[in-house]
Amino acid sequence: MEHEDQEAQKPLLATAAGSSGGGRRGDASAASSSSIAVVVTSTAVAVAGSFEFGISVGYSSPSQPGIMRDLNLSLAEYSVFGSILTIGAMLGAIVSGTVADRVGRRSAMAISDLLCILGYLLITFSQNSWWLDIGRLSTGCGIGLLSYVVPVYISEITPKNLRGGFATVNQFMICCGASLAYVLGTFITWRTLAIIGVAPCLLQLVGLLVIPESPRWLARFGHLGEFEAALQKLRGKGNDICDEAAEIKDFTEKFQHLPKSKMLDLFQKDYIHAVTVGVGLMVLQQFGGVNAICFYASEIFVSAGFSSGSTGMLAMVAVQIPMTGLGVLLMDKSGRRPLLMVSAAGTCLGCLLVGFSFLAKEGHWGKDLNIWLALTGILIFGGSFSLGMGGIPWVIMSEIFPINMKGAAGSLVTLVSWLGSWIVSYAFNFLLVWNSYVVFVERLVPETKGRTLEEIQASMSSSLTSPFHK
Repeated sequence: MEHEDQEAQKPLLATAAGSSGGGRRGDASAASSSSIAVVVTSTAVAVAGSFEFGISVGYSSPSQPGIMRDLNLSLAEYSVFGSILTIGAMLGAIVSGTVADRVGRRSAMAISDLLCILGYLLITFSQNSWWLDIGRLSTGCGIGLLSYVVPVYISEITPKNLRGGFATVNQFMICCGASLAYVLGTFITWRTLAIIGVAPCLLQLVGLLVIPESPRWLARFGHLGEFEAALQKLRGKGNDICDEAAEIKDFTEKFQHLPKSKMLDLFQKDYIHAVTVGVGLMVLQQFGGVNAICFYASEIFVSAGFSSGSTGMLAMVAVQIPMTGLGVLLMDKSGRRPLLMVSAAGTCLGCLLVGFSFLAKEGHWGKDLNIWLALTGILIFGGSFSLGMGGIPWVIMSEIFPINMKGAAGSLVTLVSWLGSWIVSYAFNFLLVWNSYVVFVERLVPETKGRTLEEIQASMSSSLTSPFHK
């Protein structure tokens, strides 16, 4: 851990070999600033997809009264419309790794944008439930693909000592998108809100024309000239990329001699630790009850004694966004594991307070005590989840799998996440598996702060340890 902290404190980018003196310092500073600008721009383009993800998730709640009224839908028909997004996301997740590996990270994001645009246009102009459902399914396929490729792309382009914070912006933008959909949906019609859902896709499609492809993907598929150009662009023209490029090439070449990966290969000895961590984090993230809280928050507030659920929902939005931002700031300072532990403990406390609120209501413990316990519990739960459990599993998923297994592993992990989301949303109200989450993080999840992707992946497999840990 001491070595990791020392590595994390090193300068972001090394200047070109042989550069020294005051005259060179200005050039190095300019190169570093240029590099940061490219990484920030590339990340901003990628997380436009995350914002689209959030809008899609938040769309159905405020749109329900208008859609049911205008299209004469029954509650059962609208339930199909809401739930089919998750089905589409599972379909997108199944092919996400394969698509991102075959066509590249940028092209995969472009495909997902087209699916989302098609979906929202179908919703906007739909006159019956069939077109509405097909549009929602198409949007789900798009965000299922986005949920994998965005964190992977960000992790592959950012320097190791900034990777965690940049990758967590993914969750921050999802939170912002969902919050915007909820707020705007109270003022505008459901068709107008669907048109707004197209905007982030169009912005991302334009941005994809100017940002570089993932250097690690280029190296894997033998585009060495483009690989070095992309890496140099991301690190700045005045910076020396020799060491980083050599490490990426060596690690990639090692995998070129291995047979083509298949889904079943994930369960071999070399990869089982990474698979256990990736899948386990997603299972525990979903079965921690987040969708139960989010989907039923309004009902929980009313059941606890509030006259309306709107006040509590707005309070949740006010807490979640700053807490997600705090997680972004702390990611590369405190490390992944400490944030996960604090986040898991906070969600436990939040669920317990919500449970006590109903006991207080039943037992008549005190005037309005149950209301304040419910509000405090849900705010603590939402804030704690946003701090770590919401985004960190996606960050770690994008870091721990080697490039040759990233496609198959990403599809599996993303599918598990969406499957868990569907189970929790439609089968349970509250799932308090907090203790398992804490124990799982403590025992199995590695700390990835301040380490290159190659070092992380080598540490997860004994057969890959030798090049990096002699």
